Amino acid sequence: MQDYKFFKMNDFSDHQIARIRMLEQLCKNFDGSSLRVGIESLKENGGDKAILCQLGNQLIGYLSWYTSDEIEANINAMVHPNYRRQGVFRSLMYNAAAEIQLQGIKACRIRIPSNSIPGIDCVKHLGANFSTSEFSMNLNRFQSDRLHQSGLVLRLEEDQDFDFMVECSSQAFGDSESWTKNYFKHTREPERVTYLAVDRLTPVGMIRVNHVHTDTAVIHDFCVHPLYQGKGYGREILACLVKILLAKQYTKIRLGVVTQNERALNLYRSIGFEISAESHYYVSAIQNLIYTGQIK
Repeated sequence: MQDYKFFKMNDFSDHQIARIRMLEQLCKNFDGSSLRVGIESLKENGGDKAILCQLGNQLIGYLSWYTSDEIEANINAMVHPNYRRQGVFRSLMYNAAAEIQLQGIKACRIRIPSNSIPGIDCVKHLGANFSTSEFSMNLNRFQSDRLHQSGLVLRLEEDQDFDFMVECSSQAFGDSESWTKNYFKHTREPERVTYLAVDRLTPVGMIRVNHVHTDTAVIHDFCVHPLYQGKGYGREILACLVKILLAKQYTKIRLGVVTQNERALNLYRSIGFEISAESHYYVSAIQNLIYTGQIK
């Protein structure tokens, strides 16, 4: 291997962010892929952590990670096309895995664009196993004319809403209440806002939004309590939030959905969201990544 330098990202200046963005665009153009490595989530305090690789003064590799539950780490990575198949990706993963393991995290979830053949080949070579596929959807044209009026309103969460949020989310998504409690407790950043959907004082669902940039909002954790599903609340909740975000001048509104969830896909399309990209997720035990990283 050439004289590569791997180091933890501590410089979050505009210049450093611009270098990462240029590498992302280079990889996208070369691979013809929909690569997105979450640059907007890089922050010195409370943001994604990253490992960089340089050769001289040139940035040639990048890996970022974060965890929402302290159980699994979510990973994005890229390597300059001219320096692939030289162990850069493996070394990035090894350095990140060693740090992640120190925090007691046992597994990682690696996101790869479905149209990135080099990326998929890399994670398969590491021994990661395919988990699921997800569409990223962007709001293209808000279809407000298809909505009906109801008594439903969105309000910001309050402390007394926590038990309902746990019950609603765990029952809607099939997660345990203990995991859901832990997840909510670890995703309370200032830029992440939770709304309760209330109909005549009765909470029926919830929806969250991560304000990742001054013009970009990501909708997530959107669910209706099973007792109130099938009554049209889903469309009303999503529409209400979109109206709020548009009024606040957010021009880029996106969300993710599992590719097999046809019901959710149809709902999002009816509001005006369109599929912009598809990602594949691969899962591996952290210990396996450390082991493979030690193999030269």
